Amino acid sequence: MVNSKLQALWNHPAGPKTIHFWAPTFKWGITIANILDSSKPPEQVSYAQQAVTAIMGSGLIWTRWGTVITPKNWNLVSVNFGMAVTSMFQLARKTQHDYLSSNDQQAASESIEDQ
Repeated sequence: MVNSKLQALWNHPAGPKTIHFWAPTFKWGITIANILDSSKPPEQVSYAQQAVTAIMGSGLIWTRWGTVITPKNWNLVSVNFGMAVTSMFQLARKTQHDYLSSNDQQAASESIEDQ
């Protein structure tokens, strides 16, 4: 039973014998790098890299593409979904740091001045 499932995976049009398997597999490196970057301070996150034009946009577009092509390439769908989600997380961290925390600090300094 296991052998037949492995044989089916091996012979799949998007299986390990094709570039349609290996390209998305190596693309997991981008998602892993994004996860590892979440330990860095938000000041070091780049809007240009994380924004719609780069990782997030690419992840969303290719996630959709992986669901409409024949045969379905679930490795491609999952890696690009992971890229989009991790990029959105990084972008949220950066936005919160740049805009929300500065508003909180400004409001705190104004309340101290009022006293």
